[in-house]
Amino acid sequence: MSTPSTADRMTRLLTLVPYLRARPEGVRLAEAARDFGVPERQLRRDFELLWMCGLPGYGPGDLIDLSFEGDRVKVVFAAGMVRPLRLTTDEAVALIVALRTLLELPGLAERDAVSRALAKVSSAAGHAAERVTPVAVSVDAREQALAVVREGLERKRALHLHYYVPTRDERTERTVDPMRLLLVDGKWYLEAWCRRAEGVRLFRLDRVDDVQVLDEPAAPPPQAHERDVEGGVYQPEPDAPVVRLRLAHQARWVAEYYPVEDVEPVDDPAGGLAVTLRTADLAWARRLVTSLGGAALVDEPAELAKQVAADAREALSRYTGDAQAAPSSAG
Repeated sequence: MSTPSTADRMTRLLTLVPYLRARPEGVRLAEAARDFGVPERQLRRDFELLWMCGLPGYGPGDLIDLSFEGDRVKVVFAAGMVRPLRLTTDEAVALIVALRTLLELPGLAERDAVSRALAKVSSAAGHAAERVTPVAVSVDAREQALAVVREGLERKRALHLHYYVPTRDERTERTVDPMRLLLVDGKWYLEAWCRRAEGVRLFRLDRVDDVQVLDEPAAPPPQAHERDVEGGVYQPEPDAPVVRLRLAHQARWVAEYYPVEDVEPVDDPAGGLAVTLRTADLAWARRLVTSLGGAALVDEPAELAKQVAADAREALSRYTGDAQAAPSSAG
């Protein structure tokens, strides 16, 4: 069984409140789980997430309040969700853009429902919907690569990628069996079975230099399961080494570009940061710090700090050696 996607969970969360309101006396958790086709444990986590939806401050029960009595659950407050929704012009335009973007996703399970919702919102928006036509949704992906990947998914064909791996600063070639496209935090990812790695991998499309649709059919093996990305795209192993860096202002981009576990300001008038991340590849972390040219300091692990210091000493010795070997200019 494949892992439920973020889209599946979002659809379920949006359906849970009207489902419960249609059952004012409550419903048994086992019955609701059966109706939604998910384990009771997953449904309970969904209820807990709904309960935490709140106003700024995000206290439990602000917008949706649930009551658990034994094995039964019911909604006791839903912040006026029974009232007809009234959208401002800007809200309607934003919703239309979002729905149109959603319709572009291949493999969308509720395409008809999204199309109907788009038609209703467009009709209600009236003339405001007309100005959405020139709006283009900007995503962090190469449009050509996105189009080719979509073609491969729709035709169920294997793909050949030229892909840049930033952790090794290496460009690779590989043949993959595409499984689905994901849009996470404004970036497109291809989830596919990588024949080279013999495992499921996520490929960020803005790191794809070239992609071609092959004549052979895509054939992910039975052990190829979709990954759960609700906790983020990058999920290092719990025992992966912790790397803590102090970044100068000009290196703050590291905290936005790479998946970090913790970010803290440091005592630096220029606006430096202390970041913590996990990686099993300390060689990658070593290259990253070295490439920042003194704009990053390693607090831990000590092994990495020693390696970076050795790299700096070697670079300095080469620089001074070259300077001494250079002929002096005539005075």
